[in-house]
Amino acid sequence: MPASPEPAVRISHLRLADLRNYVSLDLALTSRFVVLSGDNGAGKTNLLEAVSLLTPGRGLRRAAYGEIARAGGSGGFSVKARLASGGEEVEALTMVRAEPGSPPARTLKLDGAPARSVDELQAHCRLLWLTPSMDGLFTGPAGDRRRFLDRLVLTLDPEHGRRSSDYERAMRGRNRLLSEDRRDESWLGALEEQMAALGLAIALARSQTAQRLSMLLANRRAGSFPAAGLALLSGYEPLDFHRPAVEIEDEIARRLSRSRALDRAAGRTLEGPHRGDLSVTHLDKAMPAALASTGEQKALLVGLILAQAELVSETSGLPPFLLLDEIAAHLDPGRRAALFDIVERLGVQSFMTGTDAALFEALEGRAQMLTVCEGAVR
Repeated sequence: MPASPEPAVRISHLRLADLRNYVSLDLALTSRFVVLSGDNGAGKTNLLEAVSLLTPGRGLRRAAYGEIARAGGSGGFSVKARLASGGEEVEALTMVRAEPGSPPARTLKLDGAPARSVDELQAHCRLLWLTPSMDGLFTGPAGDRRRFLDRLVLTLDPEHGRRSSDYERAMRGRNRLLSEDRRDESWLGALEEQMAALGLAIALARSQTAQRLSMLLANRRAGSFPAAGLALLSGYEPLDFHRPAVEIEDEIARRLSRSRALDRAAGRTLEGPHRGDLSVTHLDKAMPAALASTGEQKALLVGLILAQAELVSETSGLPPFLLLDEIAAHLDPGRRAALFDIVERLGVQSFMTGTDAALFEALEGRAQMLTVCEGAVR
């Protein structure tokens, strides 16, 4: 893939207000590589978190809005970004205001006009990130791997987040009805039909993403980062998905109806995409990623994110922003240099953090090098 003179989509300007340890920040961004160095606690990850809020969801830390708002501030916060693409620009403003007596609510404006929902950001930018908390992805709980996979799916299918939240809402309603002594059977059946349709759509979107990513990775086995093999548990095992969707939905709804007693006893729904899992294999060693060394697991994760970035660029025409927190800590010099070269070839804008600026020496002349200190950037 040839290097491009500048990313097809980039953030040219970023403004923050009352976010974490930033009272305010006004930052012009001039490079495809934005490197943030500084001591622990200076605010490097906070800045990445601000950029991650330019997509639906709660950002790379999955924090509550009250936690993101600066202590001692207004109780709300804002992130304003100028997104440049193909000679055109759009200004995105996402903000949370603290209203007395009401939970914090997030709103979005595009070029000053209110958007219908935060989902409209997906038409202008996609984001992928790696953080140190993801280093235990392959050995940690299944929920972490589901969230990781759903983030990958969202960069390809902007509707995935909405379907997932609607499914969770319907499932909570069903669980609540099951716990009651006198149940509304017709309403319970309607919720199960809704869960069947949404659950199948979620499972199929995950499966399609995993298959496409697996194919791309299998064709990239010779490289600086080991290729990963992906296998998916849908949460509906055993279930034959090679049938018309309407037949599968009907079967899922029947299974939900038959499992009401078991689910009521368990206090939760025991089957569905919320019970799925992603299995990852180190292809070159034919071993589960969970058994690989810490360094190999980090390299597998990096390889997955880079492959997904390529897939998103080819599929959507919107090269994603990469947020790589403490990315150089577990990579040897050769792999660091390879990472920088791959990111450049991908034609994406990347934000990287590290406590030691020397780890990014291979980017000399190619990066905007910024120092972060106590909520200020220079």
